[in-house]
Amino acid sequence: MTPCPPTASDPASPRFAAGRHALRGGMLSFHADPFLAEPAESFVHLPDALVVIEDGKILEAGPYDGLRARVEGSMPVAHYPDALILPGFIDTHIHYPQTQMIGACGEQLLEWLHKYTFVTEQQFAHRAHAEVVSELFLRELLRAGTTTAAVYCTVHPESVDAFFEVSERFGTCMIAGKVLMDRNAPPALLDTAESGYAQSKALIEKWHGKGRQLYCITPRFAGTSSEAQLAAAARLWREHPGTYVQTHLSENLGEVDWIAELFPHHDDYFNVYQRAGLAGPRAIFAHAVHVSEGELCACHRSGAALAHCPTSNLFLGSGLFRLFDAKRADRPVRVGLGTDIGGGTAFSQLQTLNEAYKVAALNQTRLTAAHAFYLATRGGAHALYLDDRLGAIEAGYEADLVVLDLKSTPLMDFRMRYCADLMERLFVLMTLGDDRAVRATYVAGRPVYDRARQPQPFRHADGAAPA
Repeated sequence: MTPCPPTASDPASPRFAAGRHALRGGMLSFHADPFLAEPAESFVHLPDALVVIEDGKILEAGPYDGLRARVEGSMPVAHYPDALILPGFIDTHIHYPQTQMIGACGEQLLEWLHKYTFVTEQQFAHRAHAEVVSELFLRELLRAGTTTAAVYCTVHPESVDAFFEVSERFGTCMIAGKVLMDRNAPPALLDTAESGYAQSKALIEKWHGKGRQLYCITPRFAGTSSEAQLAAAARLWREHPGTYVQTHLSENLGEVDWIAELFPHHDDYFNVYQRAGLAGPRAIFAHAVHVSEGELCACHRSGAALAHCPTSNLFLGSGLFRLFDAKRADRPVRVGLGTDIGGGTAFSQLQTLNEAYKVAALNQTRLTAAHAFYLATRGGAHALYLDDRLGAIEAGYEADLVVLDLKSTPLMDFRMRYCADLMERLFVLMTLGDDRAVRATYVAGRPVYDRARQPQPFRHADGAAPA
């Protein structure tokens, strides 16, 4: 049977992404932090909403009945019944080169790095390999509804170029950078303080602020960077305001002990970065499972952010991140959610929230659906200092959106019939949901992923299907 051609209101239509258009469906957006405010008053939920988009940004959003007269007949409208429109998910910690080793079995952190990660990352010296993995990686993020991520590349500049070129084709806002390592890794993955600085500087000049791409200075962690390299990274950061820093912090007890041996004259692990000049706004520290109260206070004072990576911390046996302790109201730390592929086991933020709930429960705390979906949307944007443009469905914000299908599987459809209210429906989404729950993903107002668009559900920003 020949499929019917798309209509103007169909997201597959070329007309749909051009000019002014709208999405209709249930809508959820946070305007406050439920860890610090009353959770029930931290969000806006509209059972039937219109989100009007123009030139990649949200023009207005509100109840359908209030906007329909201005919209009907004047622009294409994509209607998503039995669905919920949210800001696109934000992943604050993920390694794209580890896509091919996700699910590698049987080691804790330091052994896992040497047995799997360092072997895999050597392949990214080859540009063609990096291009293939970058394309697959971006598609998997979009399939999971993630529109922005803080991404590790490898030590090879080619891996950064390949990644940003694919991101540019999809139009996504990505934060990424070349890994810096000048010790305690295989020779094929080592740079020097000087070469790492020079290569990163060239990549910043090439990519930072180009379209929606943002650069992140990326010392892997203190164990693989000398004090000279950490100082060079800090100098690079000072010289390029608006760039980011990302690294790892207190993921594993063996790692924490090793860092104490390598840096015996520092107060604690976070102090290693702080004294080097790598703590401050737009610095992202992944894991922080074993941080002290003093380190949390230092994070709060500096404005640095932590990335909570529950699937990875459970998979590698690293420990339980104390989320509610980090978000304590008298000294709240910015916290986002990270999938940490490939220590993490799913691209899906829904699956990650499922595990975050369990980690919180083991810590004798209760992660409600309001807390959870805040972390995956506006909380991630806040952690990345992007909450003035991403993470909410409000006029003027960039139109990065995810449409979640409340009937995506027979089990979810059945379970939703017995939900008493919105919070229960959201909780079901985060415990039963995965990438199958993502009906569509919009980037700058364009439907770059549409589950119903077959045989190729993906489109680049220019509307062309990927090869």
